[in-house]
Amino acid sequence: MTWPLKHLPHSFPYWSLARAPGPDLETSRRAVEDQLKICGHKRDADVFELFLSQKELTDVIDLSRFKKLKYLWLHHNKLHGITFLTRNYCLKELYLHNNAIFEIEGLHRLPSLHILLLHHNELTNIDATVKELKGMLNLKTLSLYQNPFCQYNLYRLYIIYHLPGVEVLDRNQVTEKERRSMITIFNHKKAHIGQSISFGRKVDASWDPRSPFKQKRAQRVPPDFAFTNNVDKMVFDDPEDAVFLRSMKRSVMAITSLNWHTVTTREEKYLEEKGTQPVQMLTVILR
Repeated sequence: MTWPLKHLPHSFPYWSLARAPGPDLETSRRAVEDQLKICGHKRDADVFELFLSQKELTDVIDLSRFKKLKYLWLHHNKLHGITFLTRNYCLKELYLHNNAIFEIEGLHRLPSLHILLLHHNELTNIDATVKELKGMLNLKTLSLYQNPFCQYNLYRLYIIYHLPGVEVLDRNQVTEKERRSMITIFNHKKAHIGQSISFGRKVDASWDPRSPFKQKRAQRVPPDFAFTNNVDKMVFDDPEDAVFLRSMKRSVMAITSLNWHTVTTREEKYLEEKGTQPVQMLTVILR
């Protein structure tokens, strides 16, 4: 038999119809209250940071009541999601590493996030992860290593390409070489344009495999050209005369250096053994 709500017996408690909080949420609620007591906060508006790490938490209560929360430590727990963080708009640093998180849906609603650590989790979809992080323009430090999708060979360059604002990825500074490499790999059109610009004008970027190979036209010999016209036909009785004449047609190379034998040393200047003679230059001419 079903009782209408307004005709329930007075002995039937109304609160029994409401869903009681589970043990996981109760554990997180106690952890939050303990932190508030330790820090001495009496108002939610005074809470700027919460230390909830290593509490064996599998779920967390809604933290939206802490409007000015900026720093949150939740690492080394057993969390699977972050739905409890969708309305903490002032959050700047979020530490979620060493959990069991397999999705980060709703993280894009945290526009002020500057540091995000998500390493040692269970993220498998790299496209979904990048989609959530794309709109976070203030994100500078990101950690994603030791997730299943990190086995992708070009994982690091893929993240750098889609999140150009990130400066430190997986504890390593993003280099200019990596930024150039990711453009070459993931944006062929932009790389082709960049390679084809030279001194303000476009040139042929032959490195692009899609562009057709342009072979230079071979220079043909004129029909009236005769090789024998360029050969010296003079005949010498003595072969040495021919060698001498040919050597005289070569260009002259002159090497000039200082003749150090004509320079007086310090001791000679002191003893005045040599007269004051001008320094001589030595020139060698070669052909």
